[in-house]
Amino acid sequence: MTILTAQQWFATPLGQYVVEHEFQYFDRAVANIFGYNAMQMGLPRYDFLRANRMPLRYTVGVECDNAIRAACDHLPITGDTIDLVIVPHVLEFNDNPYQILREIYRVLIPEGHVVISGFNPFSLWGVHNFFVSSRNEFPWNGNFIALPRLKDWLKLFSFEMKGGKLCCYTPPFKQDNWRQRFRFLEDAGDRWWPISGGVYFLHAVKHKYGMRVIKPDWKNSLAGKKKIAAATQRIKYE
Repeated sequence: MTILTAQQWFATPLGQYVVEHEFQYFDRAVANIFGYNAMQMGLPRYDFLRANRMPLRYTVGVECDNAIRAACDHLPITGDTIDLVIVPHVLEFNDNPYQILREIYRVLIPEGHVVISGFNPFSLWGVHNFFVSSRNEFPWNGNFIALPRLKDWLKLFSFEMKGGKLCCYTPPFKQDNWRQRFRFLEDAGDRWWPISGGVYFLHAVKHKYGMRVIKPDWKNSLAGKKKIAAATQRIKYE
């Protein structure tokens, strides 16, 4: 049995089904985010930044096709320099996703944007993950991260949630004809089963709060205030 890598799996019909939905969301999410530097982590063969208009757009990852070859949890990038980071299916396939979020927070400028996509464990895709025969094959070899847990992590880094969406409600059948039979779930998913999408997206903005030390005015508070003495009144007796 041939074990598919991430790039090979996304080239399969099932992978293309996911990629199609991801392009739709990323195109809308990044189109009106402005700045100078936009970075995509992983999946260099798919330009999820294509709808963005920043002058500098590049990919980072360990694959050879990336513009910058580096581990996503230790980025060789100066802090507070990136305006936008998109993270398509990176966190659930790394041993330290929390460290990746720490690096994203570090390199983003204040009010910079991050857009994340991930496989939803609370979905038919997550259920399917328990029944696959090969745990070495992408994407079933990943550690799917629950959406509430990811939100909690982002809040710890002072990210503010700006939006999100779930998609891919159809079961992860490899055969196109079976997915077509369950296509009605795509339209019904958002309305009747909104948390069950196989893929979720999350859009957040970095906030960096400053701190100003307010010192008490000991000098003025301890010094007694000058009081005006009452004028002496003379009483005239007749």
